[in-house]
Amino acid sequence: MRFISEPPIPVKIQKMKERVRWMHPSIVQRGIDQTAMVLDDGKEENPEFSFLVMGDSGTQSHYQQNPQRLVAELMLPHLEECRFALHTGDVVYMVGSHEYYPQNFIEPYREFLVGGENWKNIHSDRMVFKTPILPVLGNHDYYDVPLMYRLIAGMTLPLRKLFRYKDVEIGWHGSNQGKAYAQAFLDYLKAYLSPEQIALHLDKYYTGKTDTGRCLRYQPGHFTRLPNRYYTFRYGGIDFFALDSNTFNKPIPLPDTLEGTNYRQKLAKQRQEIEQEELQLLEACNKCDPENSEQLDALQAKLYQIDEVKIDIEKQLASHAEDTTDWEQLQWLRDRLIASWENPQVRGRIIYFHHPPFVTEASKWHQAQTLAVRRRLRWVFDAVAAKVTNITEGRSIVDLIFNGHAHCLEYLHTVDTGHADSHLNCIICGGSGRRPRRQRPEGGDLAEIFEVPEGRVIRKVADSKLFLGRNGYSSTKRLPYSSLRVDVQPGNPPKFILKPLVVERFAGEWHYPELEPLIMG
Repeated sequence: MRFISEPPIPVKIQKMKERVRWMHPSIVQRGIDQTAMVLDDGKEENPEFSFLVMGDSGTQSHYQQNPQRLVAELMLPHLEECRFALHTGDVVYMVGSHEYYPQNFIEPYREFLVGGENWKNIHSDRMVFKTPILPVLGNHDYYDVPLMYRLIAGMTLPLRKLFRYKDVEIGWHGSNQGKAYAQAFLDYLKAYLSPEQIALHLDKYYTGKTDTGRCLRYQPGHFTRLPNRYYTFRYGGIDFFALDSNTFNKPIPLPDTLEGTNYRQKLAKQRQEIEQEELQLLEACNKCDPENSEQLDALQAKLYQIDEVKIDIEKQLASHAEDTTDWEQLQWLRDRLIASWENPQVRGRIIYFHHPPFVTEASKWHQAQTLAVRRRLRWVFDAVAAKVTNITEGRSIVDLIFNGHAHCLEYLHTVDTGHADSHLNCIICGGSGRRPRRQRPEGGDLAEIFEVPEGRVIRKVADSKLFLGRNGYSSTKRLPYSSLRVDVQPGNPPKFILKPLVVERFAGEWHYPELEPLIMG
């Protein structure tokens, strides 16, 4: 039995459309754009502003330690100056369940919330943000657990908590195909049963105006819902695009050739080896002294790392010729980027989503999902470049890309790839709470196989300029957790100053190293 399941891409898309009542007659009649919002805090026209970035945070499974809260505390002194926080996904581990929102999101970020001083009284579907947290969906926010395992996990939860045994972040529920996330963050219009209720709600909260029509007005402290699973907003002359990469990360189907057959056999063998290693790690966890929390945490970190590799293998083996890629979202991004470049009021563009297109973290860099996201984003950028080359004046299609999924802080800069994803600034901010991961042994130069008329060639596509993740072993082991502060400067093109906020576990103590800012633009 698989302990974790994930809905197919068409199910994800359809369920989320139902929850926001996509293209409901009342919405169409009012000319509302369900993919746009106005962040109305009275300062959105100021070209000089700051914001925070975090990701892969939603966990407390570190026994007596809570690095997620420590990272949150690092951000608190910046709340007065930062207008909002971007979250790159995996809001709540392990399976996005509403029952874990209180301890894995509401409590650690209580200062961001209205009434946060009494955080135990805040329900996940009733959150109102003083300082906006603007998330995207991670893979864990879509996960579910089969009924039989939920029953076992739910009934043993008190015992597991008592003895701090194994991972206690699976209980009675899963995400219900992303429903918990939708109820927590989206404008859950499905809750309104009558057309009259919907109409009243739209007339009250969809009063913002953009170039594409009316839109949701996000008001910190009052109404803090997002319009859709992917959305855009403009702040200080910068266009932000939040994407749901869970619906365009399906691996490219393996070819129906001898080469494809051989590769399938190789993947099947690799999966079998991983399953054997999983059993060995589980046995080691069972034998581990529950009081030795850091040793148990290290074993579980390895277990979850290889489990993610297995999930990627299963996605490849399950891939077939039917194309379920979310082209609707990708075409939306293409069209909105073109419109953004054609608008003289826009001076910069930032995209954020969960799965990184470029990464050197050991468990993610070679995954088929990583390559799938890269190639689909490349398709978008190439299409945009074909329309706006005379406008860009040598600038990259977007100024910054923020991702999560890889549990680290990494800055990569793409080289000349031969496509419009050249010279991008890619920042992975996925180290805000979940167990940090190592960089791959091969180092920071990232290459890719390209198909050309002469055959296949290998080209370098990116350089890793900074990697902050698990490193060292035993007494020299370091576990850094991180978030970012981003300062946006006036001017066109804008300058961005990225300041890492880091807390590190080393030699049984917590340390607060200071890193030099990254300056881009």
